[in-house]
Amino acid sequence: MPSAADGSSPPAPGLDVRLVIDAIPAVAWSSHPDGAVEFVNQKWHDYTGLSPEESYGWGWKAALHSEDLSVMLANWGGSPDLEETRESKVRLRRSDGAFHWFLLRREPLRDETGAVVRWYGTGIDVEEGSQKEMLRVAEKRTLELIADGASLSRVLNELCAAIDEYASATSFVCLLDRDSNQLVPIAGPRVPAAYAAAITPWPIGPNRGSCGTAAFTKMRVIIPDVSNDPQWPDEVRSVALEHGINAAWSTPLISTSGEVLGTFCVSYSEPRTPNSRDLELIEAAGHIARIAIERQQSQDALRTALNKVENSETKLRQVIDTIPALAWCILPAGPPEFLNKRWHEYTGLSPEESQGWGYQAAFHPDDIPRLMERWRELVVSGEPGEIEARLRRHDGVYRWFLSRHEPFRDESGKIIRWYGTSTDIETLKQTQEKLREDERELRRITDAIPQAIVVQDPTGAPIYANQATLDYTGMAAKDVVAPNFRERIFQPDDLQRLRGKRRAALVRGIPFELEQRALRKDGQYRWFLIRYNPFRNEQGQLIRWYATGTDIDDRVRAEERTRNENLALREQIDRDSMFEDIVGSSEALGKVLRQVAKVAPSDSTVLILGETGTGKELIARAIHKRSKRADRAFIGVNCAAIPASLIASELFGHEKGAFTGATQRRLGRFESANGGTIFLDEIGDLPPEIQVVLLRVLQEHEIERVGSNRPIPVDVRVLAATHRDLSALVAEGKFRADLLYRLNVVPIEMPPLRERVADIPLLVEYFIDRIGKRAGKKFRTIDKKSLKVFQAYSWPGNVRELQNVIERAVILSEGETFAVDETWLKLPAKPKRAGTLSGALVKQEKELIEAALAASQGRISGPSGAATRLGLPSRTLDSKIKRLKINVYRFKV
Repeated sequence: MPSAADGSSPPAPGLDVRLVIDAIPAVAWSSHPDGAVEFVNQKWHDYTGLSPEESYGWGWKAALHSEDLSVMLANWGGSPDLEETRESKVRLRRSDGAFHWFLLRREPLRDETGAVVRWYGTGIDVEEGSQKEMLRVAEKRTLELIADGASLSRVLNELCAAIDEYASATSFVCLLDRDSNQLVPIAGPRVPAAYAAAITPWPIGPNRGSCGTAAFTKMRVIIPDVSNDPQWPDEVRSVALEHGINAAWSTPLISTSGEVLGTFCVSYSEPRTPNSRDLELIEAAGHIARIAIERQQSQDALRTALNKVENSETKLRQVIDTIPALAWCILPAGPPEFLNKRWHEYTGLSPEESQGWGYQAAFHPDDIPRLMERWRELVVSGEPGEIEARLRRHDGVYRWFLSRHEPFRDESGKIIRWYGTSTDIETLKQTQEKLREDERELRRITDAIPQAIVVQDPTGAPIYANQATLDYTGMAAKDVVAPNFRERIFQPDDLQRLRGKRRAALVRGIPFELEQRALRKDGQYRWFLIRYNPFRNEQGQLIRWYATGTDIDDRVRAEERTRNENLALREQIDRDSMFEDIVGSSEALGKVLRQVAKVAPSDSTVLILGETGTGKELIARAIHKRSKRADRAFIGVNCAAIPASLIASELFGHEKGAFTGATQRRLGRFESANGGTIFLDEIGDLPPEIQVVLLRVLQEHEIERVGSNRPIPVDVRVLAATHRDLSALVAEGKFRADLLYRLNVVPIEMPPLRERVADIPLLVEYFIDRIGKRAGKKFRTIDKKSLKVFQAYSWPGNVRELQNVIERAVILSEGETFAVDETWLKLPAKPKRAGTLSGALVKQEKELIEAALAASQGRISGPSGAATRLGLPSRTLDSKIKRLKINVYRFKV
């Protein structure tokens, strides 16, 4: 770009150049050719704490890190004509003893012969450039606003708004008024206006609340409970509490020179003590606030300096030409008015070649349209701003530069010039591109892995999920970073159960694993084994968690099914039952076994009828063992032994919280028998409401757990048994006819023991051998008289009664002959009934009842039942049948 016009300008009043240099927000110095310092600016004194006397000569070396001093002196001892001898990166000690990285740049001043007569140099703090971690979303937005030239008030309000939203808090920033040494709130969108007025201004000092104390002590102040903390002054305690300020944490905003700029405060509506994460958040927010405030002060200082330098154009240009940075001045219309010497040396363009719009030749052609569009936006807005573009070096190489534009206004507020500098950011760009490429490559790799992977920040919040995770959940990448991501994909009970364990494991920072259910996009939950592995940076800080999920649903369900089957098996093994095998060779039993052989291979429902103790469950097991389901579970349920209030839960299971005492989800017997057989004994005792549910299960092959409306498909064969007359129960309205039709697909009637007299000797030998082994006794013979007594007895308790009698005899018998006391098998005499019927009438009554039962085919109740034919109530007839010992089952077809 062209330099200033060659025409003469009116003389300006003199200006102390040192005052201008002192106003520049960078350390600056001048030295003799041998390196002995003769001048340092005020910024140097403020930063290092060294007085002018301590800095002059070679005293300045005390501010450099000992490891960097020798390297810098060796570097600067080379030829002044070499580029690499003019720049060094060293650690400079701050007045508080802390070292910061600085980029030192010097330029020679030569006499007419070309000899170096003086060195001029500047130092820029580049400590922040070494940071590797990106700030959070709130920090990024704040930096963007700073880069776009937003006002300090807007920048800080945006920062507070982001912190408020993230932390569910009320934050605000106070600036220190140096004239009154008091704090003044400048930003805080959620702070009540009345409270802001009450603390404006706010004095600093000990026990002056969190902000006043923090500014006074220059240390972070935590007040977990405003209501009783002695650091909070009593005169404003009630005001704070009235406006919802119950906890306040403040951090002082300290400048690089150690001065207090203000405070950053986060307050909460309830008493609260911060954790390490809270402290990191407030420190990060305070850091950004300090940058914004210092930037504003630097700009103010620059404006002041430029305003003074405007009256001394010649000296200003000499100073700017000496500064080791690209600097320029642009007129409001757009063409440059002035480009410093450094700009011409870098681009290789002469002042004549840079006149007008000729300076654009130094920019990359592809960047010019975007550069000009951004420049027009700045002109229209009148606000400071930044532009990134590639600038061509004199050797033809393009490098990225960041140009900062600052408007300069006259007293009326009109912009009369734009001042700015350009900083080489090529290395930063390359680093950013390398990081982006590394991230893209990492995502390509993780997306190619067919396993669910979720990357999380140190707190466990998701920040990225690979394609396998997105395909499984049916979510988009933006859903992963949403606050409710985990609540949307994981089963709520598992989240609650594992929340404490996961939180503790994240704090420990070592690998761990969890098993929980994740929601698939089709609405089904599946079990996953999730392994968490921490990732640390070079300093050992935990920066990421990598969580990988492996589908273990089939394994978990197989284990659960095996547990249920084993439980049922253990219950059966533990049950002391007589039914270990079918014993007998009578025709009545043979007929039953032939029916079993025919019906077993099918999946048809079987209804087993018979008196108590005849072996109905034994027949059910025989059917199962000879079926295609023999290798799966056989689950037996005694419907009469379960309370009516619990039978639904027992059969069909329940969800957690379905009723009082349901502390966890439980699988019912139908689910446990899935793929196998369920035996419903005493089916006639089912309550009516359960009969309705069972009918639906038989029809739809689906169940619903108590407390849930989600149907669960089941593949179960149903076998039922009862000693009651279901047809009579249907007639009495106690059993559903449609359920009976569903159950009575294949009826099998077990004969009572009195109809299997031929089987009694075999059963006696079987039970004597079995019970004798258990009791440690061995019998060689059986008393024939006892055997005849067994065959003559009617056995109302059937096989079960026979087993009990034999067990008693085994225990009481002595010697090697088995015998039984005949008195055990005599039925107790019944008291004589008062009445008018004689013995003949009793016999006639029995014959009449048997005839009616034969005509009704064993049916007692109903329109065609025996009770109707005899003109008796069904209950009365049932009582007479029992009293007269009439076997109803022999009349059934």
